[in-house]
Amino acid sequence: MDPEATSELRKFVAPEFVYGVGALNQVGRYAKNFGAKKALVVTDPGLLGASWVKKALGSLDAEGISGEVFHDVTPNPKDREVAAGVRSYRDNGCDIIIAVGGGSSIDCAKGIGVAYANGMDVLEFEGVDEVPMPGPPLICIPTTAGSSADVSQFAIISDTARQLKIAIVSKAIVPDVALIDPQTTTTMPAELTAATGIDALVHAVEAYVSNASSPITDLNALAAIPLLVENLVPAIENPRDMRYRNNMMMGSLLAGLAFSNASLGLVHAMAHSLGGLLDLPHGACNALLLDHVVGFNYPAAPERYDRIALAMGLDLSGLGPEKRRDALLKRIVGLREDVGITTTIGALGVAAKDIPQLAANAFNDPCLATNPREASVQEIEGLYEEAL
Repeated sequence: MDPEATSELRKFVAPEFVYGVGALNQVGRYAKNFGAKKALVVTDPGLLGASWVKKALGSLDAEGISGEVFHDVTPNPKDREVAAGVRSYRDNGCDIIIAVGGGSSIDCAKGIGVAYANGMDVLEFEGVDEVPMPGPPLICIPTTAGSSADVSQFAIISDTARQLKIAIVSKAIVPDVALIDPQTTTTMPAELTAATGIDALVHAVEAYVSNASSPITDLNALAAIPLLVENLVPAIENPRDMRYRNNMMMGSLLAGLAFSNASLGLVHAMAHSLGGLLDLPHGACNALLLDHVVGFNYPAAPERYDRIALAMGLDLSGLGPEKRRDALLKRIVGLREDVGITTTIGALGVAAKDIPQLAANAFNDPCLATNPREASVQEIEGLYEEAL
């Protein structure tokens, strides 16, 4: 660890969180502590068939708190969905928001809260520290081991008119409480486990090489990597085995604490652009871009990428810089293929004609500011072309 780095001023933001099997069952008690009478429960249609929303509503009911379910949330949550959620919150007389789901539901819930509290359109909060007032109490129950939106000061919302994703970065959208129950991830299908697991790994990698990293975020990022790498394939193969689900959820949590405070990089900037323009799945985009960006970034932070390689279980003894980089890239690609992500962004629908706009949007994404290597629009275009 660099001795000088320990003396630099750094801020670390995290919500109160409860971790472990059964954490979901605490939602009623926490809502009662906020004096809540009626909750807006934000989720997505895919979770309505699982038991987690019903359990949350049951916990609320046991404390005399009624719940109104809002499930009009799609992947890459959109500005119009946030607006619909604000109307539902207001019209039903709600006084607390409960998010049950993955990053889409949680980001939408964050947007609903601050848009309601400030009487503003959610897109007006784009950027860093642009939220005047925090929203009503927000309790998050994540059901994926990936996004870590439940512990972050980020919300990503799709601007449907401009066809791009905006980032809202503010302490005002940090949830009040996260109830992190690894059992909720046992109902994830294999493809979602894979995509969200790689997303969590990208969080750890990008946080560790971020130019805003700190000793505290480094500890979280490096601890997350082996948990995610060693348990992702077993979690897919044994979806009900709580050993693997717990390790994946813990890895996701640690990666989330890291990136929320160190920010991200070019992988996320490019993935946000893909999601905004073409409405593509975020986790899959990250997975298909990671090795290309790591190859591009490696010369700017070789020692940090070597530590990532070691955390992924590689033996770099006797290897020169180029071979160390190649070993890391091979490990990343191998993991992606092992979890069943073997396609390309071209196969997902990206065409060569889309690349100039994709690159321009990625260049303007705030995540690029903390990437360890500066990237021009032309260089970003080249990385998209590689990933086709």
